[in-house]
Amino acid sequence: MAGVDGHRAPSTTTLLGLSVPAIIVGVISALGLFLVEEAAHLLEHLLWVSLPAIWGLDPDSGWWIFSVLSSVGLAVGVIVSFAPGHGGRDSATVELVAPPLTLTAVPGLVLVTVLVLAGGVSLGPESPIIAINTALLVALVAKFWPRIDVHLVVLVTAAGTIGALFGTPVAAALVFTGMVAAATTGGALWDRLFLPLLAAAAGSLTMRLVDGPQLWATGLPSLGTPQLAHLLAGAVVACAAALSILAGASVFRPLHTLFRRLRRPLLYTTLGGIILGGLGALGGPLTLFKGGQQMADLVRAAEDYTTVQLLLIVAVKLAALVVAATAGFRGGRIFPAVFIGATVGLVAQSIVPGVPLGLVIACGILGAVLAECRDGWIALFIAIVVVGDISLLSILCMVVLPVWLLVTHAPKMMVHTVPRQQVSGSTV
Repeated sequence: MAGVDGHRAPSTTTLLGLSVPAIIVGVISALGLFLVEEAAHLLEHLLWVSLPAIWGLDPDSGWWIFSVLSSVGLAVGVIVSFAPGHGGRDSATVELVAPPLTLTAVPGLVLVTVLVLAGGVSLGPESPIIAINTALLVALVAKFWPRIDVHLVVLVTAAGTIGALFGTPVAAALVFTGMVAAATTGGALWDRLFLPLLAAAAGSLTMRLVDGPQLWATGLPSLGTPQLAHLLAGAVVACAAALSILAGASVFRPLHTLFRRLRRPLLYTTLGGIILGGLGALGGPLTLFKGGQQMADLVRAAEDYTTVQLLLIVAVKLAALVVAATAGFRGGRIFPAVFIGATVGLVAQSIVPGVPLGLVIACGILGAVLAECRDGWIALFIAIVVVGDISLLSILCMVVLPVWLLVTHAPKMMVHTVPRQQVSGSTV
C-alpha cells in the first residue's frame, strides 16, 4: 500500500485506514500472549505444585527439578522431531522478528512454548510468542485486508506483542526505531546515537549537580489501572489542547507580517512589549515567563480558579506566546505550549471533576506540544515527564493518533521566509 513502504509519507487517509487493523493486531497479539502464558501457568502449577503435593514430594529438591527439566527436554524433542512444522524455527538462528511461519507450524510451536515456559527452562517468551502471533495475524490480515503489505503486518504484530510483553509501548518503540533506522540507513541507530546520547547525559547530570532538578514538580497522583473512559476523556482533552495551539498558528503568519510593516525591530519589538505588558496585567503573574514553575503553581492551586478564569489564562498565555514569537522576541515555544496544554487539562477537570487530574494534564500537554512541534516522541516524553506517571503511557500512545490526524496537515507556528541570497536590493 502507498505510504507504508518506508519511502513515502503516508497520507492522512492511509493512516486512518490502517489504524483500525493496527489496533486489532495489537489486541490480538496481547490476547495470544495471554492465552499462551495462562496455559503455561496451568501446566506450571501442575508440574511444580499439584504433582509434588499428590506424591508428598519437595518441588525444590534437586532430583525433582532434574526430573521435570529432563522430561520437558524429552517432550520438546518429540514435538520438534515429529510435529508438523517441527515446532517452528530454531530460536538461536533467527532474529527476534522473523518471516512468518506457516499455520501448520503454529500448534507445535505453541506446545513447545508452553512446555518451556512451564518447565523452568531459562528462556523468555518473546521470540516464540512473536512467531505465533505473526503467523496467525498474517493469515488473518491477508483474509480481511489483503492489500496490507505482509512486512507491515509482521512489524505491527511484533510491536503489539512486545508492547504486551513489557506492559508499555516504549520497549517496542525503541526496538523498532532501531530496526527501521537499520533498514533505511544501513546501520544501527544505537551506533549513530551513542555519542550525542553520551553528551546529553553528561550535560543533564552536570546541570542537575550545579543547579538541581530542572523538571516541573506537580506531585500528581498516579492514574492506576487505565479504563476505556480514560481513553475517551484523554482524546477529547488532547484534541482541545491541540486546537488551542492551532488557533494561535492560524494567526501566526498574518501577525508576523503586521509587525514587520513597522520595518524597524525597535518599533515592532517595542509594540510587542507593550501588548505583552497588557496581556500580563490581564492574566496575572501565572501567564508570565516560560511557564514551567507557573504551571506547577497553577496545578497546586487549581481549586482556587473557576472554569472561566482558567479559560482566560489559556487565552492570555496563547496570545502572549503568539505575540512574543511574532514580534521579534527570541525564544522557544514548547515551554509555553506545555503550560497551555496543562491548563486546558485543568479546564477539563473543572468541568468534569471526576476525571483524573494527571490524565487530563498529560493529554493536554501531549496535544499542545504535538500541535506546536509536530514531533510525537517529544510530545509523549514531555507529557510523561511532567506528570511522572508511567501508567499513562499506553493511553497517551492511543490518544496521539486522533491528535496527529488533526494536526498533521494544519498550519504550524512557523513563518518560512525567502533566503537572503534570493532577495535583491532589500534587507531581510
